[in-house]
Amino acid sequence: MSTLSYMKNIPGEEVLALASLVEAGPGQVVSRTLAQNKAVSVTLFSFAPGEEISTHQSEGDAMVTVLEGTGRFTVDGREYLVSQGQALVMPSGKPHAVFAPETFKMLLVVIFPCA
Repeated sequence: MSTLSYMKNIPGEEVLALASLVEAGPGQVVSRTLAQNKAVSVTLFSFAPGEEISTHQSEGDAMVTVLEGTGRFTVDGREYLVSQGQALVMPSGKPHAVFAPETFKMLLVVIFPCA
């Protein structure tokens, strides 16, 4: 009997170091989508130093967990430095941006409203 998998780009039933699944080269931001549907999005990111994702908004609540290094997040005009092992929630509808003062990797989980 087969089971339906909602995850992609990641093996099942295997212990993984998530940070090892994405690697940005110089001048790059690399992403790897692990799940995407109307309710949730799960994506790994790797940032080279000095790279960024410019200000934008999301229809869902976004939570980042830094896997390696430190990232600078600006949420609704307020800056946060988030280091390895730490997480930050960026509420739905608030403008936010990401900047890499150094090489860093993060896991992004976005929960969308199901109306």
